[in-house]
Amino acid sequence: MFQIKGGGERLVLALCDGLQADLTTAFVGQDTFDLGYLGERLQNMDALSGLHGIKTWSLARAFKKMASNAHFESVIYSGVASPLAINQQQANHHVFYCHTPPRFVYDKKQHYAEQFNPLKRFAFERLIKWFQPQYEQAVAQMDTLLTNSHYVQDRIKQAIGLEAQVVYPPCNTQKFKWIEQGDYYLSMARHDGLKRVDAIIKAFLQMPDKKLVVASGGHETRKLQKLAGNAPNITFTGWLNESAMLELLGKCLATIYVPIDEDFGMTPVESMSAGKPVFCSNHGGLLETVIDQETGFLLSCDALTADLVQHISAFSKQQALTMKSTCEQRAQQFDTALFIKKIKEFL
Repeated sequence: MFQIKGGGERLVLALCDGLQADLTTAFVGQDTFDLGYLGERLQNMDALSGLHGIKTWSLARAFKKMASNAHFESVIYSGVASPLAINQQQANHHVFYCHTPPRFVYDKKQHYAEQFNPLKRFAFERLIKWFQPQYEQAVAQMDTLLTNSHYVQDRIKQAIGLEAQVVYPPCNTQKFKWIEQGDYYLSMARHDGLKRVDAIIKAFLQMPDKKLVVASGGHETRKLQKLAGNAPNITFTGWLNESAMLELLGKCLATIYVPIDEDFGMTPVESMSAGKPVFCSNHGGLLETVIDQETGFLLSCDALTADLVQHISAFSKQQALTMKSTCEQRAQQFDTALFIKKIKEFL
């Protein structure tokens, strides 16, 4: 499903381009990548329901019915509902790239259930009861199970008892360039609670001599702007086009990315690709990309704002410059060409 310009969507397009593969997707929205260049290689089922609360059900039903008369050498599945198409696909080899087992079914089930009233909770529980056995059966039928980090590899093992192989997501490292050494720190994360942009803003409110640029947007933008108040050292850009974002990244001093429970996290890799060190949380898939004290700094999740203040107060332009080449070299280990090479090993 293509709704946003996210990491999962970028990965699927990298597969299409690197393997010259056809793409079947459940939905293509207005705020995602332009897929027009795929031409006849694109099949859009347009199956996403507009009714709130039944989107997963509508997607799962669409993939279950997705019949094809063609016989493929390999079929790669990506996305929560896509494995349910396996019984309708004729292929010699079935590969599932699992970004994460569906959180609403497994480790976040209670979290989601608590947000619903009794009627919606009943429907939610019925959805899980209907979806979970089909999902597990479909994934068990795959010839190869891949995932994006060792962190998620462990989650898959705990959730469904299967062993996945790790193939890190792709980064187009040629696109990100060091331009100059600016005097501001950059946050590129979506404005979502799990990204904890509020902790970054709180830190810079304590450091009026340090500049912060908050890019992107999201449903918490107004809340974050209210938190920042009229602080002259904090700037919001709103959503930016790609060229503007690349320029901001290429000219910043360093980036800050501090989500909780991140599966992989492409933002730090993009930052390192541009030669910019990353201040990030010491949790999840981020531990597999950022090297502490060499390409960035791992911050305590328990005292995040205080740790940010401490590290950034001691950071200098000279230190950022000394980390530039190491950052660029580290990012090469996640390059798209390497991703495609590793994917081909499993086909």
